[in-house]
Amino acid sequence: MSEYAPLWERYKKHLCVCPSIGLTLDFSRMLYHERFLPSMETAMRRAFDAMDQLERGAIANADEKRMVGHYWLRDAARAPTPEIRRQIESTIDRVQQFAADVHAGRIKTPAGLPFTEVLVVGIGGSALGPQFVSDALTSPADKLRPHFFDNTDPDGMDRALLGIGNRLHQTLTVVISKSGGTKETRNGMLAAAAAYKAAGLDFAKHVVAITGEGSELDRVALSQGWITRFPMWDWVGGRTSELSAVGLLPAALQGIDITAMLAGARDCDQITRLYGTTANPAALLALMWYHAGLGKGLKDMVVLPYKDRLMLLSKYLQQLVMESLGKQYDRHGKVVNQGLAVYGNKGSTDQHAYVQQLREGINNFFATFIEVLCDRTALSGSGASSALVVEPDVTSGDYLHGFFQGTRRALYENGRESMTITVDQVSPRTIGVLIALYERAVGLYAELVNINAYHQPGVEAGKKAAGAVIALQLKILAHLRQGGRGTAEEIAKALGTPEEVETVYHILRHLAANPDHKVKHSAGDGTVETVYGM
Repeated sequence: MSEYAPLWERYKKHLCVCPSIGLTLDFSRMLYHERFLPSMETAMRRAFDAMDQLERGAIANADEKRMVGHYWLRDAARAPTPEIRRQIESTIDRVQQFAADVHAGRIKTPAGLPFTEVLVVGIGGSALGPQFVSDALTSPADKLRPHFFDNTDPDGMDRALLGIGNRLHQTLTVVISKSGGTKETRNGMLAAAAAYKAAGLDFAKHVVAITGEGSELDRVALSQGWITRFPMWDWVGGRTSELSAVGLLPAALQGIDITAMLAGARDCDQITRLYGTTANPAALLALMWYHAGLGKGLKDMVVLPYKDRLMLLSKYLQQLVMESLGKQYDRHGKVVNQGLAVYGNKGSTDQHAYVQQLREGINNFFATFIEVLCDRTALSGSGASSALVVEPDVTSGDYLHGFFQGTRRALYENGRESMTITVDQVSPRTIGVLIALYERAVGLYAELVNINAYHQPGVEAGKKAAGAVIALQLKILAHLRQGGRGTAEEIAKALGTPEEVETVYHILRHLAANPDHKVKHSAGDGTVETVYGM
């Protein structure tokens, strides 16, 4: 490291301070050459120009001929049309009024009781954002206790219902799906409806929808007389929907200050809209990602927040970053296989989990530390004016800070790169800032590597493949119910799909492991020779 300036001098030179959003970014431990930033100025200017066009309403998703406008959600005055501005502003007003009415008991259960729980049914961006915000900002002052159906796993839904316990009659359910056709969400909705019915409750009087106008879910909610519906717009993608009704309604119902979240995001947008690269933390993040992975995503991003409340940040960023940047083709149709893998845990748990490999194993990553200066905030509700002293003049929070500094130093001493984002505290405003920061960084990086961050053909391909498996399962069941019997190979041949024998085998094994479809099996000479029938 002798070719680099002393670390303290690098720190002073490469520290981005953003007092208006209470955030600093230290990128001094990213070992780029001093010529790197100047060499990227032309590319960054093109990226800034592209982001300006995006915010002005350019068609960003050519596949679907739609705009991408999540930036307007926190600053509706920037929307490209008066109609979109009115939609945003009226939806925020409705979310706040609805939550206030629920909290005040003006909207209540059919039995006249107040709602005390909220069950959010969604998948992907309709769950990851709300979960991250809920976990980060929960407090003893929560108005409604949050629960989530975020998968089509029956056991997972059972666990969530178990958490609700005997309070289902005071539970408000929020079903979130833009198209209304997302199978995981549809299944969660049906499971929730069945639970209410089993409890002798009218599901329609306990549920609201967040969906696209005229969608399948919208029609169901309207025909069944659900409490109300909130909009999702085609110009907001799921992974950037947290500051739409998707994230704002669950947060507001929980009692989180969504006005502060929106303000934090809006103020972060103002900073990250600046063309001056060294004063723009999102631009610096994008450039450091580019440097670390040589513009090809060759290194993973390890997100290490030293704060329990930010434990789900890495999970939230996995979708935002990986779904946006994981693309086979660039905008010219050239195969590039771009992407940026994200994983993480929390400090100091990481040090007992995988820092050993980070320091001494394969150097295929760069780290992003998230430092929170305040050990305790009003969210904790502890009422403690000072932390427990675990040693003379040392608190548990001091130890957390020490472990953060120690881990960062240990990585740097072994040539492992890292950045550090520092915020004063975890608050609704801070969460809004972090969401906006990473949304902008993703957009800028995508421009640097010439990919479309706003479509997801790989996700759609997975959905189509899953649909084909379900269709094959229906054929298998019909065959068995007509007296068919045999091994996976025999059944695949009987169905005229011998090329799908492995899929047939996995379907049969799953059917036989569960009582729902009454499929029986008897052991053969080996696992794959098992005979299935009814």
